Amino acid sequence: MSARKRLVVVEPHGFCSGVARAVQTAEALLARYPGETIYCLNEIVHNQLVVGRLSGLGMRFVKSVDEVPVGARLLFSAHGVAPDVVARAAARKLRTIDATCPFVAKVHAAVRRFAAQGACVICIGHRRHEEVIGVAGEAPERVRVVENAAEAEALAVPPDVPVAVVAQTTLGGEQLDAVMAVLRRRFPALLQSAATDVCYATRNRQQAVKVLADHCARVLVLGSANSSNSQRLVETARAAGAVAELVSTLEQIDELDLEAVHELGLTSGASTPESFLDAAVARLRERYGFPAPERLAAVEEDSLVFKLPRSSATALS
Repeated sequence: MSARKRLVVVEPHGFCSGVARAVQTAEALLARYPGETIYCLNEIVHNQLVVGRLSGLGMRFVKSVDEVPVGARLLFSAHGVAPDVVARAAARKLRTIDATCPFVAKVHAAVRRFAAQGACVICIGHRRHEEVIGVAGEAPERVRVVENAAEAEALAVPPDVPVAVVAQTTLGGEQLDAVMAVLRRRFPALLQSAATDVCYATRNRQQAVKVLADHCARVLVLGSANSSNSQRLVETARAAGAVAELVSTLEQIDELDLEAVHELGLTSGASTPESFLDAAVARLRERYGFPAPERLAAVEEDSLVFKLPRSSATALS
């Protein structure tokens, strides 16, 4: 007799409050201005399903403010932008709406504060990620981006310059800890914010996937390939001993070899819509015979609700 299959969905998973706010902002703009082309600078969040759905509703995604017609309405994504981007948008008389995640905005504010103190500001993060590009743009002459402990070791800072540190909000805990250990050793007077820059949702989802890896030897993380927080979930699950992989489409589920897998864990990144998790569960049940999923409450998470931003002089909420 074959062993009974189990499908385990861990809690918390999926949208964080910053992502929910950004997506709701985009939806509110499209509803308020029907027939008008609403532009968004870069992907509103790093998820192809979300971007595709909003594109279908009429939103146009661009890579530069120069692509937006003078006077048009432009949404800044959840990842935030540098001050020079805001200035260029103003020069084109664009009507901007800022959907930057409040946690990312706090990192921007910290950079401004440290730079005003004359510090060299070290930003720990992935230098090509939109969030880091925006954060570094707050004080490009003072911010230095480091991605790992080796770069932190090699960083040259004049001895008479104070050193401060900020971090990308979606980093993995081990990556952040490794770099911080080097910085604290090299710069004993290191300046930093009172609270960690890595947001609560990132930490909670990483803690949850560790618990999930203890229950299931095979873990699927639902999210797009360019989603930093989803990639960190895969890394965290693997570090905890599970065989883990990122799944971005239902077609990828069809290509997996799960016939002999009896216990499968499932989570999703902070930019992955719940509708995709529901569709993935349905596909796993249909194709591989998994039963209805069990819910594993791994970490208790407060439900933060952010107010929607203002568009020019009027609130979208």
